[in-house]
Amino acid sequence: MRFRPGASGLALVAVSSLVLAACSAGSLGSSDDAGGGSVEITYLTTNQDQDVKEAEQLAKDFHAKNPNITVKVETRPGGTEGDNLIKTRLSTGDMVDVFNYNTGSLFQAIAPQKNLVSLNDQPYIGDLDENFKKTVTADGQVYGVPVGGFMGGAVLYNIPVYTKLGLKVPTTWAEFMANNAKIKAAGGGVAPVIQTYGETWTSQLFVLGDFHNVAAAEPDFADKYTQNQAKYATSPAALKGFEHTEAVHDAGYENKDFASAKLPDGLKMLATGKGAHYPILSGVVANMVATYPDAAKTVGLFALPGDDASKNGLTLWTPGGIYIPKTTTGDKLDAAKKFAAFVASPDGCKSQNAAGAPTGPYAVKGCELPADVPQAIKDMQPYLDKPGASSLALEFLSPVKGPSLEQITVEVGSGIRKAKDGAARYDEDVKKQAQQLGLAGW
Repeated sequence: MRFRPGASGLALVAVSSLVLAACSAGSLGSSDDAGGGSVEITYLTTNQDQDVKEAEQLAKDFHAKNPNITVKVETRPGGTEGDNLIKTRLSTGDMVDVFNYNTGSLFQAIAPQKNLVSLNDQPYIGDLDENFKKTVTADGQVYGVPVGGFMGGAVLYNIPVYTKLGLKVPTTWAEFMANNAKIKAAGGGVAPVIQTYGETWTSQLFVLGDFHNVAAAEPDFADKYTQNQAKYATSPAALKGFEHTEAVHDAGYENKDFASAKLPDGLKMLATGKGAHYPILSGVVANMVATYPDAAKTVGLFALPGDDASKNGLTLWTPGGIYIPKTTTGDKLDAAKKFAAFVASPDGCKSQNAAGAPTGPYAVKGCELPADVPQAIKDMQPYLDKPGASSLALEFLSPVKGPSLEQITVEVGSGIRKAKDGAARYDEDVKKQAQQLGLAGW
């Protein structure tokens, strides 16, 4: 939500291109709090433009239903700076009343049992997607509600390029590479695979987005990885993500400026047909469509293909979470719980739809995607609907990840380091973090 060595990071950085000043988003409210008096709470979200729009829309729509609670919206940076701010404010007891943060391993790192209010007793918990609940649960207690939709670690592709060349959506890696060969042979200045190493987090997709294929081949990989019994360099399935990163470079399929191009450059290439494939998170689609409206119809999505077409499926990043710190008490706690309940409802999803194109299907029963959602987001739904055709990204199944993956995948994707060497280096990279967590076997 952001793309650091795990996926939560991905989610944050993925869509963030603007740094906005802290802002206030009007009021949200609740008609039946504390004797009918007014209560003010503060909601902290990231400074991405889409997150701010979403917060403002939730503020407006919640207030329309609950006029006696005012929710001020504040913003924070994404990435490591934002992570440190969250941890500092929680540890010093200075956290706002409600905040938006990552799910999965980064959620576990903020000591939820110590710092957050359990939402297990809330009636809507049964309406939350089971995959999502896994990522905000500690010691059997659910601590967060979803904001935003699922994201897919996938390949965005230019539909007109596919139509012109008569290509079919690939379900195996061999078919994907064959498509790339045809695109390169056709010429016309179309890069088969867009890479944007000027923003290093974007280099990780062939590895992190491949986890559905890893899990399909080695169902117990996540557990063994957490226990230091499985490694990227020695697991044939896990190594393939690094090998694919290397193969695309060695075949000359990347755009010429892959080393310096950044996310906006990649989105422009894709939307304008100067690039055919962009391995990336679906969370970038809203920003792309905002800048290139035609891309809503001309850009599609398919899962990163593996070796077995019968097991083809999508690697998922769950939505971010909204949490309430234990420092929120009394009337403010009641108001914060009402706000969380609104977000985790069909009305909350409609409010988010009004703020911009969803990143993917919602994690709340009864929520529907709007009819005019971009094609790339529509393309995600069949993977979620088909049993076994989607898997959580590794970061939601294991707390083990290292800080240097994006630098390593840049090296592998630039021809500087071989795939096996990169995988072995990443295996070393995760050790310190695993030891800091006190995990058995490390």
